[in-house]
Amino acid sequence: MSAQDKTASSRRSQALAGALAGVAVIAVLVAVFIGIQVSDGDDQPVASAAAPASSAEPTGEAPAAAPSEAAAPQAQPDPALLEAPTVKAGGKARVTELVVKELIAGKGPKLKAGQTIMANYVGVTYKDGKEFDSSWKTGQPAQFPVGVGNLIEGWDKGLVGVAVGSRVQLDIPAAMAYGETAQDGRPSGDLRFVVDVLAAQ
Repeated sequence: MSAQDKTASSRRSQALAGALAGVAVIAVLVAVFIGIQVSDGDDQPVASAAAPASSAEPTGEAPAAAPSEAAAPQAQPDPALLEAPTVKAGGKARVTELVVKELIAGKGPKLKAGQTIMANYVGVTYKDGKEFDSSWKTGQPAQFPVGVGNLIEGWDKGLVGVAVGSRVQLDIPAAMAYGETAQDGRPSGDLRFVVDVLAAQ
């Protein structure tokens, strides 16, 4: 082999080595780029389903939850809370004190005074079980603050401490409801409510 052939062969080998090195560099850069994209995708938060919005009869819309509250896992509600309860009369005896009876135990945090709750409810007169009010008829739960004097005393005192996700029965004496005489279309005497506590903030 002549000196010229050796020089040409050496140049071809160097060119081939350079091309292979270039391909290797490009492959490394592509792998690094893909690795960065994958790791960035893993850092994105998973979107969670938001609680259904509801218009509130007593107080207007509740304020939006803080990001830390929104990120907290939500317990699944008892399927029984998806259907209106049947509320029966209490009987002839009078209600002498507030009685809170848990019908379905909730798994959420206990209500504190000042919280705004979202709830479904049915109200009947204690003696004969005649229904006078129900959020189920509007098709939307109601929202209102508890424990701050905006509700009848039986609700204000009876709901504080109840766990979110619960269904409770409140037997309320007239003195802690609307009194013994009907006024402004409100029921008189002892009352019974069944309340589903769906959410609180």
